[in-house]
Amino acid sequence: MNSAQKSPSLAVQLRMAVMRTSRRLRAEATSESVTPGQFTVLAILSDGRQTLRQLADREHVQAPSMTRMINALESGGLVTRQSDPSDGRQILVELTDAGREVLRDTRQRRTEWLERRLAGLSAEERKVLREAAAILQKMSAK
Repeated sequence: MNSAQKSPSLAVQLRMAVMRTSRRLRAEATSESVTPGQFTVLAILSDGRQTLRQLADREHVQAPSMTRMINALESGGLVTRQSDPSDGRQILVELTDAGREVLRDTRQRRTEWLERRLAGLSAEERKVLREAAAILQKMSAK
């Protein structure tokens, strides 16, 4: 095999597979009420209240962009804002019950989509993926 025919490295193959699967999960099962980026913010808030700055830093966006996203989520009744009792200059953002429901429903749809795809695989392929999932979890924990 010459260099022009060389197959991609394992790292390239894994990156492509993980990214393609991630995109398909987002596209196939994103809630109609939120964008993928808004869903990510809801998921972050499931761990508890965050300031706008913390959310912007975590998502690697500028504060005005995060403010627009929070405005849209608040308009939809999915988050609330309140002043931080320990620092009135800070605004805390928190999920509402409706926000938790959107998060739960979207996660469920994504899991169901993936389960349908997995059902089309052989028992041996599912076994390999189960092992790969454990390895990927281990790799990403470091």
